[in-house]
Amino acid sequence: MPINSPLKDTEITKNNPHNLEFELALFIARLKNGVWLAGIPSWLFGITDRSFAAFADGYISALEVFQLFTASFFFLSWLYLRPETDSQNIHGYLCPTQDNRFELKKRHMISQEYILPVPYLCQIYHLLNLKHLETIHKFSLNNLRVINISSFQKTDGGGTIKFQTVLDSPLNALRIWRQPIVEVDLILHTPYTIELSIPVYNGKRITVMFYALPLSQREHHLFIEIYSDLDWPKPILQVLLHFASCLTLFEDLPYLRNLYEKNIERLFHLSLASNHQTMLLFKRFVELYGSSTKTPKLLEGSK
Repeated sequence: MPINSPLKDTEITKNNPHNLEFELALFIARLKNGVWLAGIPSWLFGITDRSFAAFADGYISALEVFQLFTASFFFLSWLYLRPETDSQNIHGYLCPTQDNRFELKKRHMISQEYILPVPYLCQIYHLLNLKHLETIHKFSLNNLRVINISSFQKTDGGGTIKFQTVLDSPLNALRIWRQPIVEVDLILHTPYTIELSIPVYNGKRITVMFYALPLSQREHHLFIEIYSDLDWPKPILQVLLHFASCLTLFEDLPYLRNLYEKNIERLFHLSLASNHQTMLLFKRFVELYGSSTKTPKLLEGSK
């Protein structure tokens, strides 16, 4: 099955009407946030100006008190009416299957976003290749190994793979809060959305949502959202998750650059020729979105 190069794929995404719809939604969200931010100094200037005017003659009238109270009330209302962030809008746009926003908000821990100087398809290949947990993240995960593929199920927009991991090192710090062997879920929701769900203990989990969006022939936008129902103090857990996320991204960057230099199209062909189970979900991605006859579906799949 012929595979498109990452350059052609990103060119197609730029001309797709569905991508234009997304870009428009993202632009409007950023515009709203920009207007909101610009309004804050404006309100502060207005309140400060009215305060100086009220106290200038050493006497405050009832009208001036009313004006100050009204300006302060509208300023507080302005702060309360902050628009949704870009990542919140993208989350709802790209992953409509997770519609319980209240529960998601309670479990939300951190958000991160990056613009990375490698094609979008390099990130997809990396995230869907299970072997990267053993190789690229050998240091951060302290020799964690994938020992078994429990199940693989296809969906209309992607698929779900369940795999078992083992903490190979007796000194692995992860042993403090998880079993030696656990079953992890990796889910391809849409061409842009990948979910990694990790069990911790007593049925509690850490879920990582990756949103990889092509920006140009040589770069993509990566959003990372982490959710958890752990009972740990949230500020401490947030610090730990931020550190872990930054560390894994630091490990990713040299590998992603190397993928780009080696020609991702060649790696696509090698992956398709391989029968290794760790590449099942990536093969599903190629089956749905990788051939020259199906490339336009790359953006239709997120509907």
